[in-house]
Amino acid sequence: MTIPGVFAFGDSIVDQGNNNAISTLVKCNFLPYGKDFEGGVATGRFGNGKTPPDFIAKELGIKELIPAYLDPKLKPQDLSTGVSFASGGSGYDPQTSQLASVTPISTQLNQFKEYITKLKAVVGEEKAKYILSNSIYLVVAGSDDVANTYFTIGTRRVQYDVSSYADFLVSSASSFIQDIYKLGARRIAVFGVPPVGCLPAQRTLAGGSIRFCAELYNQAAQIVNAKLSTALDSLTGALPQSSVVYIDIYNPLLDLIMYPQKYGFEVSEKGCCGTGDIEAVILCNKYSGTCADASKYVFWDSYHPTERAYKVLLDQIIQKYINKFV
Repeated sequence: MTIPGVFAFGDSIVDQGNNNAISTLVKCNFLPYGKDFEGGVATGRFGNGKTPPDFIAKELGIKELIPAYLDPKLKPQDLSTGVSFASGGSGYDPQTSQLASVTPISTQLNQFKEYITKLKAVVGEEKAKYILSNSIYLVVAGSDDVANTYFTIGTRRVQYDVSSYADFLVSSASSFIQDIYKLGARRIAVFGVPPVGCLPAQRTLAGGSIRFCAELYNQAAQIVNAKLSTALDSLTGALPQSSVVYIDIYNPLLDLIMYPQKYGFEVSEKGCCGTGDIEAVILCNKYSGTCADASKYVFWDSYHPTERAYKVLLDQIIQKYINKFV
């Protein structure tokens, strides 16, 4: 069975440049972002080069790069191999996207509906149905909910303890998956929350003077992941002809952070941009300076992995999970 396209929903890990088109500070269409991208172009991807949708599309033999749905240069022929609707700073909690002035997943869903209409106009009803039901859908969210909305800003902590906030996020994720299923999606890969307490920014904000990993943040991520994994198992049973697969990103990324040398990296506790402690989006800019060689760093900025770290992670993930989709 061939996989005709890759679609992505969620946050900055899979935002291919959608935030360029909206009015928000959460964007990175300026150098040094994209420094190692073909031609050194800052496309709006949150890193120094390619991101997970690109690696997955290439590995599946679909195409080199997955475009952003809101890219003004998007051509009709790009529609049939998939696009990303993701928006950096978004999450399962509607408050998360509000705080960052970015596109919530509810709007990403509406854009997907709009996309389907355009796709049918280009390839016809039958072909569109084939593309929609056989493509892979990446749903990547939750880290901004946990790290920013719950811990750093803290408004949700008044209403929820960690366990009930996790239930709230998982309920939102389940609804979203059922919504894209109703629109034709069948092969759905849902990424868990990474070890957010070990992101350089969270070490700086919550790891004390020694910048340890923030344990509470990591525990919260694990609680969300356990509940998400259980919910997805029951969804696969409830949605005929679907593969809804939980993708564990927590453990592979934690291993990369704890044992960087094992994978040929040198630095994992700070990012390559600026001091590496706190810089991300507008704080990582042409005046920040960068490390000499991003491929030695697990993190590009204080929040996002480097292209090479993504490649190492995606190689493991594709090997482990691809047979669940083909």
